Amino acid sequence: MKLTQVILLGLLLISLNCKLIFEDNFTSLDLNKWKHDITMSGGGNWEFQLYDNNRSTSFVKNGFLNIKPVLTEDKIGANSVRNGYNYDMWGGSIVNQCTGNNFYGCARFSDGNHYINPVMSAKFTTANSFHFTYGRVEVRAKLPKGDWLWPAIWLLPRHNNYGEWPASGEIDIMESRGNVNYPK
Repeated sequence: MKLTQVILLGLLLISLNCKLIFEDNFTSLDLNKWKHDITMSGGGNWEFQLYDNNRSTSFVKNGFLNIKPVLTEDKIGANSVRNGYNYDMWGGSIVNQCTGNNFYGCARFSDGNHYINPVMSAKFTTANSFHFTYGRVEVRAKLPKGDWLWPAIWLLPRHNNYGEWPASGEIDIMESRGNVNYPK
């Protein structure tokens, strides 16, 4: 047998013996499994969204987890996004404390030259409730369409053994541009 055939056979045997170790059918939003990331940092990419813990951006309905982007101006006003507003995400309790201060992620001030992130959305992690080394991942998801949307499902390390992202790794299960007509 060739090495490639041995590896494929091994993977097949492993997949046949895989047992389910994590499942969520979203009958409710189980906050013992899922923790909101709360930050404006944009992962160092200066992304347009901020992530919060708010039922306008993340909720369960009819057995589906919904992550819905909304305009920040609907919460603080259009002028505040652009000028004269201090957006503070430090939070007053554990459930709404900022989780990422890199790149001014916990507080920003709009001054005409610097804007508050114009889109609010949600981002979840299971880093403190679930992790695994080997296994199979199955996801059913309906992806949004729209300009500036970049839905993604990632596997990130629980610990940064080799340094900050991306040195310790990232496995992209799915990333997609939401732009319908880009590129033409």
